[in-house]
Amino acid sequence: MRKAQPVPSTGAQSVLLALKANGVDYLFANAGTDFPPIIEALASLDPDFLPQAVTVPHETASMAMAHGYYLVTGQAQAVMVHVNVGLANAVMGVINAASDNIPVMVMSGRTPITEFGRLGSRATPIQYGQEMYDQTSLVRDVVKFTYEMRYPEQGAALVGRALTLAKSEPQGPVYLSLPREPLDELIPEAAFAWPAVQKPASGAQPDAGLIDDLAQRLATAKAPVILCQRSDPQGRTAKALSSLAARHAIGVVEPFSVRNVLRFDDPSLLGYDATKALQEADVIVVVDCDIPWIALNQTPNSQAYVAHIGPDPHFQRMPVRGYQTDMALTSDPCAAIMALDNALSHIAAETSVRRATLVQKSAMRVNLMSQKAEILEAVITAEWMSKCVADIMDDRAVAFTELGLLPQFMTLAGANRLFSNVHAGGLGWAMPAALGAQLADRDRLVIAAMGDGSYMFANPVACHQIAESLGLPILTIIKNNGMWNAVRRSVVRGYPQGAAAKANVMPLTSLEPAPDFTMIAAASRAHVERCETPADLPAALARAVAVIRSEKRQVLLDLRVAVSEIF
Repeated sequence: MRKAQPVPSTGAQSVLLALKANGVDYLFANAGTDFPPIIEALASLDPDFLPQAVTVPHETASMAMAHGYYLVTGQAQAVMVHVNVGLANAVMGVINAASDNIPVMVMSGRTPITEFGRLGSRATPIQYGQEMYDQTSLVRDVVKFTYEMRYPEQGAALVGRALTLAKSEPQGPVYLSLPREPLDELIPEAAFAWPAVQKPASGAQPDAGLIDDLAQRLATAKAPVILCQRSDPQGRTAKALSSLAARHAIGVVEPFSVRNVLRFDDPSLLGYDATKALQEADVIVVVDCDIPWIALNQTPNSQAYVAHIGPDPHFQRMPVRGYQTDMALTSDPCAAIMALDNALSHIAAETSVRRATLVQKSAMRVNLMSQKAEILEAVITAEWMSKCVADIMDDRAVAFTELGLLPQFMTLAGANRLFSNVHAGGLGWAMPAALGAQLADRDRLVIAAMGDGSYMFANPVACHQIAESLGLPILTIIKNNGMWNAVRRSVVRGYPQGAAAKANVMPLTSLEPAPDFTMIAAASRAHVERCETPADLPAALARAVAVIRSEKRQVLLDLRVAVSEIF
């Protein structure tokens, strides 16, 4: 017999029950002293009607775990942090989620509004010191929805509306402020009713006239190209794009990829650098790319026709974005690609020449990838590391990376196998995002690969504790070169003959002496190894997988790697 949905008696209960009722399975929480009503509600209600509360000892990790969970499931989750100071720690993760269009329900406590006279009124000095005039201002610029709960009976309706908006296109994080008083207070018996269901808005369907126009241009183009830098969690876009490209001989490039789209050996894939394709193309279709190229370094052919497709083809959240746009098609990317495929199938087009060219270029790319990755130098290179990591990945394995792994040297088995740092660039994301993915699928091999600086940004003590506490056997790989290499590269490119480039130690880049990263992980009973030579890496990775599979234990590999010039 099915249990009846509980009726909440407090504001805190209404919030928690509504999360579960709206499809939230996990509440990634870093509790604070204003959380007693939440904690009491968690303890007093039937857990079948609640999201599972996960204790996360740092706010940036809580956001990244929700982010990673969504990437492998397509299901929005919730994060709850303390008042302004907790929210401030979470902001970087909120920015990353907004940049990647990740729907997350972000909630924070809010210092009690009243000094006395109500349940939840201020009782400690910190409740005075943490009050702000506008706490929501910390996240207002990067979320789709903000509101502050005022009455206990509002909780369910506010949660439902916020999640509906988060999951509507273009997707993104939402924020709800939770003062102590409405969480503590009893709901008047006559004031509560479960809100009406609000389904998220579906993605827009493409304009038929624009589709026909673009199809005609693609049919007659000599060198058309599609740019795409992220797949959806279900892989619908990848499947549709592979079909379109194969049937109509259109090359695909994944510039600045954040979620890989095509298999490594897809015959239509031209690689991950769009520079040459942009110069040669006469028709360019940009599919949901916020940054299809860098104007300083890459420019399309001056005669090229450029169409942008996506739920928000102009990326309105970006103040400065001046890309050529001859057509802007607001649409669900998969729907637009399928419509283009259908329209092109009704046009008699001669594609033999460009098909032959595409086959040749794709074969050259795969061959060159293999040659470069196989070169064994004296130290571990980014190319060799990427190849070796790909070799241990089965068809379901996923990897999260922050300037660690290079997709052009990886045999990726399909879409959504490599998740790279989002363009917002908030560091410390890959490792906790991998934890979120592992929580979503405990049997999947989940890898987090990052530089030594990114590892330190990830609050590794907290992340390793989470991994042990929840039994999440992720493989963490540190690309250890003793420096902020991304910063070094930027300086060298800006001032190639400058004093900093010639200095023995470039200012503000060195991370030496490096901590013993293996000891950090070993403190949480991880299996740890150091690896300094290319020849030793495959065996070290094999041992890591064996430990994960047989012992269900987290692993950390500290790799001494060469300084790389490849992004």
